[in-house]
Amino acid sequence: MPIPQDSPTTERTLLRDNVYERLRDAIVDGTFEPGEQLKDAELAAWIGVSRTPVREALLRLATSGLVVSLPGRSTTVSLIDARALQEARDVVAAMHELAVGETAGKLSAAEIDRMREANRRFEKALAEKDAAAALVADDDFHAVPVAAADNRALQSVLEHFGPLVRRAELQRFRSDDGAESLRMHERLIDLCEAGDVEGAKRVAFDTWRSLPDTSEAS
Repeated sequence: MPIPQDSPTTERTLLRDNVYERLRDAIVDGTFEPGEQLKDAELAAWIGVSRTPVREALLRLATSGLVVSLPGRSTTVSLIDARALQEARDVVAAMHELAVGETAGKLSAAEIDRMREANRRFEKALAEKDAAAALVADDDFHAVPVAAADNRALQSVLEHFGPLVRRAELQRFRSDDGAESLRMHERLIDLCEAGDVEGAKRVAFDTWRSLPDTSEAS
């Protein structure tokens, strides 16, 4: 049959995802502060796109809890709610525990090297007190077992709840508590390389479960 002419293009999908990621990251890193009103026309002009992908991105951000939308009225960056954060943190911890449980002892030498390289960048960012760079390196570190697990349902859950938790991570990396994450990363690498599945699962879970709640992060 002929190829349909009205199918969405890859470029359009990539544009939609890029706009979402740009706004998500701006909320996580504090460019847009909790309680700040977001206007799609202003956001579209800032990013240099039409209002349609911005509106679509805001809808996705609302489902993950990063913005609050009142139909016909306004969209604002959500406040950091302790209960919502704790619930998302526990789900994220369980997903990373699952990913590590499926991959500990099975990661290739190249994958272990990627974890070590990401952790070196993480250590450097902490030493330079660059919380944003630490967050990127931390994402790269944990992405290795998640990608290796190749579990689409797991990845979907992390995509949904991860952004809310990243705000708490940024708070941790801005404090002296970030050094504990570095030590847990090193321990996790060693356990994964040694094939200690249960030990690696415990460390993976504790790494995320120990993130501070709102009162501790403030």
